[in-house]
Amino acid sequence: MSVFRRALIASNIRNLECYCGVQKRFSNTLFDGTLEKHRRSELSHDREKTESFPPFEAPKDYKKKYPDFLPNADWKKRDRITEKLERKDMLRRRAVLNIPEFYPGSILAITVSDPYAPGKYNRFVGICIAKNGNGLRTSFTLRNVVDNIGVEILYELYNPTIQKVEVLKLEKRLDEELYYLRDCDPKYSTFNFNMEPVQHPPGAPIPVNDIVLKIGPRPWNQKWHRQNLKGVEGLDEHLREVEKKLAEKTAEPWEKYDIMKTYRNSIHEEESERILSEVYEKNLHNQKLKENRKPLKMD
Repeated sequence: MSVFRRALIASNIRNLECYCGVQKRFSNTLFDGTLEKHRRSELSHDREKTESFPPFEAPKDYKKKYPDFLPNADWKKRDRITEKLERKDMLRRRAVLNIPEFYPGSILAITVSDPYAPGKYNRFVGICIAKNGNGLRTSFTLRNVVDNIGVEILYELYNPTIQKVEVLKLEKRLDEELYYLRDCDPKYSTFNFNMEPVQHPPGAPIPVNDIVLKIGPRPWNQKWHRQNLKGVEGLDEHLREVEKKLAEKTAEPWEKYDIMKTYRNSIHEEESERILSEVYEKNLHNQKLKENRKPLKMD
């Protein structure tokens, strides 16, 4: 065996010994408590499984009042650190701006700062036809008919330009989205900008307006006959027999029994209770700070 070959074999042996030593030190590091410390850290996803619930338990209606605090149901779009930071920003915004409870079907008046308006603000009154998004990206749409023209404005709930949110009439509808008002009689979407607010007794259940509207002639904004809508009637009058048969074929009435689809499109009950309990505790803390805050003395 040549001298060069012996030197090459010796160097390979030394490299193998060094590699085995590194692997051994790395394995010792994992089992000396470092791995356990990582599992207990704030950055670990396994921490939430062992984390205890806050001492405050949120009321049952908190999930309906504050659905915007629940994160996105799609796990691919979730980041737990970002969610916590967003919830802090949302609570700070709510400490400055009073955001009352409202649902699709409620009549709202939104005042937004506008540097080009005569009084530096703009006030719009309309019926809420949809609420979308979650977290800081929560938005809602108001609709009103002004001068025989349908006007819809999409507002971001936590937009800093919003100065005031007024609920003129608090109620629900049979459907979660009221986009079909675009194809109904305009009188159902017409509201006076000087409308007087309808008082809702505190603690009383939210009234449900079970009105059923008659759809207008086609063309429609969407294929309403393929959606399971409860607040619309007269759809079959404008359909042909071919469209009725196609709607029956494409209908999926079994979706409401699909447990996996419900699981993928919703947040787990334990996690939602933990998040809303945290929000409830922060709200109580903010209320106590407002009550204990001393008024300013004017000289």
